[in-house]
Amino acid sequence: MKKNIILFVVGVALSLNACKVSSQSKKTPQQEKNIEQKVDSVLALMTLEEKVGQMVQYNGSWDVTGPATGTTNEKKLQRLKNGLVGSMLNVVSVESTREAQRLTMENSRLKIPLIFGYDVIHGYKTMFPVPLGETASWDMILAEKTAAAAARETAASGVHWTFAPMMDISRDARWGRIMEGAGEDPFLNAEIAVARVKGFQGSDLASEKTIAACAKHFAGYGFAEAGRDYNTVNIGVHELHNTILPPFKAAAKAGVATFMNSFNEIDGVPATSSSYLQRELLKDGWAWDGFIVSDWGSISEMIPHGIARNKKEAALLAVKGGSDMDMEGGAYESSLESLVEEDKISETLLDDSVRRILRVKFQLGLFDDPYKYCDESFEETELYSEENQDLALEAAKKSIVLLKNENEILPIKNSVKSIAVIGPLADDKDSPLGNWRAQAEANSAVSVLEGVKNYAPKNVQINYAEGVKLSTGERSFLKPLSLNQTDKSGFEQAINLAKTSDLVVLVVGEDAYQTGEGRSQTDVGFLGLQDELMAEIQKVNPNVVMILMNGRPMDLTWSDENFPAILETWLLGSQHGNAVAEVLFGKHNPSGKLPVSFPRNVGQEPLYYNQKSTGRPNANAEVTYSHYTDSDRDALFPFGFGLSYTDFEYGKIQLSKNKFSASEEITASIEVKNTGDMAGEEVVQLYIRDLFASITRPIKELKGFEKISLQPGESKTVSFTIDAELLSYFGGDKKWVTDPGKFQLFIGGNSVDLQQIEFEYE
Repeated sequence: MKKNIILFVVGVALSLNACKVSSQSKKTPQQEKNIEQKVDSVLALMTLEEKVGQMVQYNGSWDVTGPATGTTNEKKLQRLKNGLVGSMLNVVSVESTREAQRLTMENSRLKIPLIFGYDVIHGYKTMFPVPLGETASWDMILAEKTAAAAARETAASGVHWTFAPMMDISRDARWGRIMEGAGEDPFLNAEIAVARVKGFQGSDLASEKTIAACAKHFAGYGFAEAGRDYNTVNIGVHELHNTILPPFKAAAKAGVATFMNSFNEIDGVPATSSSYLQRELLKDGWAWDGFIVSDWGSISEMIPHGIARNKKEAALLAVKGGSDMDMEGGAYESSLESLVEEDKISETLLDDSVRRILRVKFQLGLFDDPYKYCDESFEETELYSEENQDLALEAAKKSIVLLKNENEILPIKNSVKSIAVIGPLADDKDSPLGNWRAQAEANSAVSVLEGVKNYAPKNVQINYAEGVKLSTGERSFLKPLSLNQTDKSGFEQAINLAKTSDLVVLVVGEDAYQTGEGRSQTDVGFLGLQDELMAEIQKVNPNVVMILMNGRPMDLTWSDENFPAILETWLLGSQHGNAVAEVLFGKHNPSGKLPVSFPRNVGQEPLYYNQKSTGRPNANAEVTYSHYTDSDRDALFPFGFGLSYTDFEYGKIQLSKNKFSASEEITASIEVKNTGDMAGEEVVQLYIRDLFASITRPIKELKGFEKISLQPGESKTVSFTIDAELLSYFGGDKKWVTDPGKFQLFIGGNSVDLQQIEFEYE
């Protein structure tokens, strides 16, 4: 019997090889059927222990090319050999993944290949802008390109699967992981999520140059109370469906291979055990057939949540809730077999999870060739290639947002003969790489100082002073940032340099490890001694261009009042400094638009443009309306905002008709003209408001955008199609509906400066 089993598995592999599809084609229904038949055939051969093994993911906690030291690692090694592990994470490089795969393929009974996962968030070796920054480009083609490049580098290193994109809506600048997503708007998040899924996965997962994507974190993680990571989430069902879920639904529709659930609870139920989210909505309601992996240890974390007394109870809740794979939680491997044997769960429940995991492995072509991603020549030529660096520069330039340009101080004029580059981040070659930097080499980015020197005219003198150190001690993902609160020894040099220079380029903001997982803050201002340095520089030279490096919205109120120019540059990746310099010297006209609202102070957080009207929205009395007594309530820089070195003039909105019904659609058009003397790009934005509905609705919602390029004097007409689906929402009867009645339609260059017109849906 054993011989027959081995022959059968070999036959499955050979059969798949015979029907292998082109890497540039989508699978036909027949090919999908063939995969399902193979999945069922393998599943029928598996023991209960082997099924549980497929649902277990291990961290690569030792060098798999060497001996496994320690009891835990020896146990992991033995389970790998026995075919009792389905996946590993944090095992990277062709050498390491090949060896780990070999341990399973040469020693296990059924020889089911491993799938290797890794956090490839904004690049693998080549770093692109952090996701929040790249979203500021509002360029979906670009987002797909950078994800595809990251996928190629990842695949070249033997890895099959990324834990990205993150599509958590976040309205709170205090939350550290806001840098990892696409901001505050559901529509924009959905668009960029789909672009990134397409980039990672390409047209066929069987290609050696694509990897499986993962929609995370499902769901509500970005709504953590008080902006504190891992915290409780309190939202209603309408907020869930109308705000949080749309990007996930779009990703599922786009064919994302996997989902990851989130650490948080929603209404008393941890997402990891939520059958409503994972089974009722995702797997059944959306007919999605991939598998769900837990976040790191989130199954066993249901014990401190207070919903499970031990790992066995946690495993029971998670598997019933729909979690298919346990990432380093230790709950499934220790408990699932006994839960089946005790009739607390049925083996068919496990079969569903294992079938989903096997399906993705077949789609990746791993049964065809478990070592297909192990190509040293591809690894050598793809990583940090010139092509990838060129793309990194393009992405970085397009992600920069010009927030202020008083008296057209930018681009830098020919009359400027001396530039002082000052600030704790000016010569920082590490922070531009951002957090979640995968395999990027420390200090490998182009600094702002280097970029300025690279692009400045030869007759311009460039001088540098750090001014102040932002942090002290070693910086890393696992260590908290240690801020410099006392050392001002560099102030004098910086001040003297500012005094004697025509222009100051002041580079301030956040260290790379100030945002990211576990990096929540109560202050979104300039930490350490940066405020004091900024004030001293402003006193001696009013000609300051502030370069902001950051991963979250920051309080720029003082800067806006005191500096004539502000460039939001985020953490732009490998080519950061060159991109900034191209904008400073006018080689690139900035076109970025904010994907998040920037507050006037931290007390406004959470802050977002698509708020709802209250019963007292306006100043109809001296005190008794919705406002603050010590601050304006609107954003300092609103969602969708961004300036250009040229000017764009919007014509009048034209509607194809003022009324339409369910079987019809209307078109809203507007002419946009470049009235300046420089070519530029503009993001034309469409917003809609449902005036009267079954539940309260936002005062405006992004429903479309188009990025256009215009030469000086050139005009283009941008058109948007409005139909019933675009107007729909999750309503009072907990169904998606489109209400008859009046709607307001807005078009403009940001969420505030808009033209308005009305139409009616019958």
